[in-house]
Amino acid sequence: MISRRSFGKALGFGTGAAAVSLAGLGSAQTAYAASGAPLGTPAAHTGFPRLKQVRAGLLDVGYAEVGPAHGPAVICLHGWPYDIHSYVDVAPPLAAQGYRVLVPYLRGHGTTRFRSAGTFRNAQQSAIALDVIALMDALKIEKAVLAGFDWGSRTADIVAALWPERCKALVSVSGYLVTDREANLNPLAAKAEYAWWYQYYFATERGRLAMQDKDLRRDLTRLVWDTVSPTWDFDDATFERTAAAFDNPDYAAIVIHNYRWRLSLADGELRYDALEKRLAARPVIGVPTVTLDAERDPFTAPGGGASYRDRFTGAYEHRTLAGIGHNVPQEAPAAFAQAVIDADHLLGK
Repeated sequence: MISRRSFGKALGFGTGAAAVSLAGLGSAQTAYAASGAPLGTPAAHTGFPRLKQVRAGLLDVGYAEVGPAHGPAVICLHGWPYDIHSYVDVAPPLAAQGYRVLVPYLRGHGTTRFRSAGTFRNAQQSAIALDVIALMDALKIEKAVLAGFDWGSRTADIVAALWPERCKALVSVSGYLVTDREANLNPLAAKAEYAWWYQYYFATERGRLAMQDKDLRRDLTRLVWDTVSPTWDFDDATFERTAAAFDNPDYAAIVIHNYRWRLSLADGELRYDALEKRLAARPVIGVPTVTLDAERDPFTAPGGGASYRDRFTGAYEHRTLAGIGHNVPQEAPAAFAQAVIDADHLLGK
């Protein structure tokens, strides 16, 4: 998480296994114009109108919601070190198309809180996926289009794989990101290992302390933004809006546990063992899916999505976004919104 043939950097798209057509951009262009943001222009919006809270499973979840209350649901999931602001320019055009767009803070982020002080601050992959199911149950959403990047891609992938009846369609940046802890024990090529420097830092006590210190945490996460999105010209205010979400009292514990668990340096909970066993088998995803690769993301695997193509067995399209880095929805909001619309209509093609 690079076939790199592009046909229009101005539109923010490249070509992959299936290229987006110019005609297919019509709905996104119309929606984007209705939202007041030029197509492909990041940072046209600075925030959501208001946030909501709902009790869902182990959490009191903070989330943004835009669009008609009875529209088809789209749940957008952020990654690390990001927050709901990754979707400030994705949600308005989708809402203009009639979608009910929900953007929750993941556990340990923003206004999301654990309901009990005694709950283990667990960030293993199945626990976070169950947070999404609990949110859907709390909001009485039977089925939704799920879209995400980074932790959000992994979470959406898991819901689509294990609970396909709850996932109408999927947009997954970097493709199939279900964690294989056994595979993670093996070394990667040096360049790939270099990109994961912070993962190894978090395995140390120094890394844990850095996450707990507000100033060090901001410096570290800002460095990650700079290095994984080398072409994104964001300003200080954009970063600070997101960094406020890192002041959640459980942030350090969640981040450290997530990366240590993925490297088998921290245990999960027994209650999730059955789910993790199913995920270890790399289950296929059969719901309609659009996968996105970001050309300038150092984590994007080479091969134009070939490394994970066999994990998607339903209607499918793949796209490469030329000149875009890791934070795809905030760097290329029109491309991301178009992917959501197209994934939702894949079966109708």
